[in-house]
Amino acid sequence: MRVLLTAFEPYDHWTTNSSWLALVELLKDLPSGGSIVTRRYPVDLPALQEKLRHDLQRDFDVVLHLGQLPGASSIKLEAIALNAAGCLDERGVELDEIVPGGPVAYRSNLPLGRWAALLRANHIPSVISYHAGTFLCNAIMYLSHHEIQLRAAKLRTPRCRIGFVHLPLATEQVALHGQSLPSLPLSTLARALRLLVEDLQDFNEQSEHVA
Repeated sequence: MRVLLTAFEPYDHWTTNSSWLALVELLKDLPSGGSIVTRRYPVDLPALQEKLRHDLQRDFDVVLHLGQLPGASSIKLEAIALNAAGCLDERGVELDEIVPGGPVAYRSNLPLGRWAALLRANHIPSVISYHAGTFLCNAIMYLSHHEIQLRAAKLRTPRCRIGFVHLPLATEQVALHGQSLPSLPLSTLARALRLLVEDLQDFNEQSEHVA
């Protein structure tokens, strides 16, 4: 199984990003089996689009994006990506649509219900979310679906599974900035990612066995 696992660089007043911190922590003890490619994307739409389009030229079975959501008290599994741009970078640039004339929305084809139950069974708070916001988190999820759909139609290749996971702030970040905000320990965030990746691998192995 080939997985593209991405996170974002710091933005605004945050000197770190919980998505990247958790991904780096996960890399210290990756699940065996499969092939995982990691990326850290900029918080800038044109640069993000260029890097994402290049990465999606490879044949991945799963594309899973991670992002930071200050104020969240649980891991949010995003179900819907809207073609609504809103504010797309720190310069305050606003656009009506991410892809002019594109579909209104895309829905994740990952097993979000099973994932939410899996995380909660392991004492990690998790919910399914139906609005990924109007910042780059929503944009990267929408663009991934759109690029993969166009590529699949052109090359007649199978469509991969795509999703986005919003992570709360890491407790270490909150302590560093001296703020009172919901958070989860970095070790917990990395453990959650590991559970999701392991679930993907188990599901893939079961599918191959049935085939």
